[in-house]
Amino acid sequence: MSNKTPNKMRIHKGDKVKVISGKDRGAIGPVMKALPENRKVIVEKVAVAKKAQRPTRLNPSGGIMSIERPIHVSTVMLICPKCNETTRVEIKAVDGKKLRFCKKCHKEID
Repeated sequence: MSNKTPNKMRIHKGDKVKVISGKDRGAIGPVMKALPENRKVIVEKVAVAKKAQRPTRLNPSGGIMSIERPIHVSTVMLICPKCNETTRVEIKAVDGKKLRFCKKCHKEID
């Protein structure tokens, strides 16, 4: 029997999140990409790293580029679009569908 957690996350692409720990603590931004197989997310303008890029046909000049690196999903917290506060996410089955709900205002998230 495996000890791994299932690859399901309660934070999806497009969600507005706040970073709650790490060097970018307090930063707010939308999730650009969710990586459930690694339990990581890429948040816009958070965990920015410099990368040396060789010249290519698409980028003939090359140079040093800034890219967003993935951060663990446990270091971010969802901001509810209804009450505009950081909250945990509750999953409820409604009419055979699994829906996400805000733990603070109990409203459905998207």
